[in-house]
Amino acid sequence: MTTTVPPRMPTAVDVLAPVAAALRASGAGDRSVLTPGLLVPDDTGWIPATQLIDGPELPRLLAAARVHWRASPHAAAALVWKSYSYWVTLPAVLGWASAHRVPLVAPGDVLLKPDDDGVIPVIGLRPSITIAVAPDTPRPLSELPQVHRAASETELLELLRSSLLDAHLGPIVDRLRREVRIGTRTLLGSLASGVATGVLRAAHILPGTAAEHIAALTEALGVADLIELVPGSNGRPALRRKTCCLGFTLPQPRVCSGCCITSAQRS
Repeated sequence: MTTTVPPRMPTAVDVLAPVAAALRASGAGDRSVLTPGLLVPDDTGWIPATQLIDGPELPRLLAAARVHWRASPHAAAALVWKSYSYWVTLPAVLGWASAHRVPLVAPGDVLLKPDDDGVIPVIGLRPSITIAVAPDTPRPLSELPQVHRAASETELLELLRSSLLDAHLGPIVDRLRREVRIGTRTLLGSLASGVATGVLRAAHILPGTAAEHIAALTEALGVADLIELVPGSNGRPALRRKTCCLGFTLPQPRVCSGCCITSAQRS
């Protein structure tokens, strides 16, 4: 008698598999503050990212950053923002660029765990997080309850923006500016830089060109004017910022490869 084994039902892990693969291929796993596999099966000891918006977590991070980098208040804020916005953005950015599968990183679905070895907490996603996918995503992946099939590629980018910027990073910008004196343009410049950096690091495994992905993503987020791509080594594009992350103000200065200050000095 032959027993028929029913097919295994897909899970969020399956939907996010291309995202995890893109993160690994980009080299992010070597230094990532993202939890392995992205999803947090047990949230004991974790806190929601809403604590950065209306709780005590952001002042704690700023205080830790001032000590860690021996930074002024505004430089500490700029560097905390630069790192946090990069890592929380990366799964959505590479998810869209690699497979048009976007975990919608609204703050309630992003979890943080203080890291004793670094300023920025470990970042993970709730297993129940909504994942927006392209209209042509095959069944049964697109039929999972937490999967939202976008009606168009335009809607997919709109969902990315609304969850990432409007619901999550935008309110953190407002909170940061209440804590310290720092300009919105400075902060959003680091967001634009982080989007471009993530795409450029994964460009070798992405369909299409890095420039096309960066243009679509930064335009959707309203930050396209804060960076530019210039010819780099081996014919590959390189990033040039139009704002500064203030790393040069530290006792041991940190200067980005695409720093607007050094670029201005070279020209």
